[in-house]
Order: sequence, then C-alpha cells, then structure tokens
Amino acid sequence: MADTGGMLVSNESTIELIVRIRGGDSVALEALVQRCLPPLKRWAHGRLPRAARSYMETDDLVQDAVMRVIGRLGTFDPRHVGAMQAYLREAVTNQIRDEIRKIVRRPASQELVDDYPATDPTPEEEALESESYERYRAAMEQLRAGERELIIGRIEMGWSYQECADRFGFVTPDAARMATNRAIARMKTALRS
Repeated sequence: MADTGGMLVSNESTIELIVRIRGGDSVALEALVQRCLPPLKRWAHGRLPRAARSYMETDDLVQDAVMRVIGRLGTFDPRHVGAMQAYLREAVTNQIRDEIRKIVRRPASQELVDDYPATDPTPEEEALESESYERYRAAMEQLRAGERELIIGRIEMGWSYQECADRFGFVTPDAARMATNRAIARMKTALRS
C-alpha cells in the first residue's frame, strides 16, 4: 500500500468507498483498508488471550479478518455511520473466538437460554436508520473536502485530536479540535435544512 504521508487516500465516506469497491475500484479498496486497519488494530490490541498469541499475533489476526470481510463486501449492507467498523470488529471478535477454540480442548458446557431476545432491528428501526443515513450523506455532500476528512477521521475512524492534527497538518490538537467542531457545526446546519 502506498504511503500517503498520513493523509486519507479518499475523503469520501466509508459507505461511498464500499459502493466504489463493489464496482471494482481498487483505489477505493486501498483507501478503505488504509482507513479501517489502524483503528481496528488499536481496538483489537490486548483482546487476544496470551495462550492464543503463540499461534497468531493480533496484527495478523486483524489482517485475516479484514481480508475475509473484503471478500464479503458484496453482501454487506451499511445501514448507519460506523457500520463498517462495527462489522470489522465483529469479524475480529469471531476470529479471536476461533483462535481460542483452537487452544481449548474441551469447552466448558453452558446452559442454553430458552427465551433469548432477538437482536435484529425492527422494520421501523431499519427505516429510521436508512433515513438517517440518507440525511447524513446529503449533509456530507454540502461540506468542503477538508471538513469531510476531519469528520470521517474523528467520527468514523475514531481518531484523537492529536491524530487529526498530525494527519491534516494542524499545529496543535486544539486547532484540530476547533476545526473539527466547526465542520460538525456546519454538518448539523446542513442536517437541519
């Protein structure tokens, strides 16, 4: 993957990148991987039990999970902002579970619960999520490229203000925070219109 000097390969939202990837765009795939790997590695750090680390390192586990997810992007339905990170985290969690299963000879027996609650969203929740995503997407279109990058970096990728300052050339984290807050305020205004 090419070094971009800390800048985003794309200032498009994650969902837009997924649409482009489905169309066969390899640059969008590179941008998505560049965007998703660092926060996912930070999130996964320390989650793999020590006993499983002798077989696989956390970074390898994260990369394996990302590669599996990329192979299934055709069936992935991003319904809200942050859905890609949530999907990747779930994939890493499943990968960790698989590694634990490999090292455990006999899993502990557990009682099955008869009345396990459903976790799928209701049709009403799905409609609200879809409507919210469309409003978010329309508001993002009204922002300048730099504002979109700040919002994507801070909200979708979970970067700290220090990371935003480093990646986007702000002198201090406070300058990045102020610019991000202005971008979010403009997006809120666009959401209300």
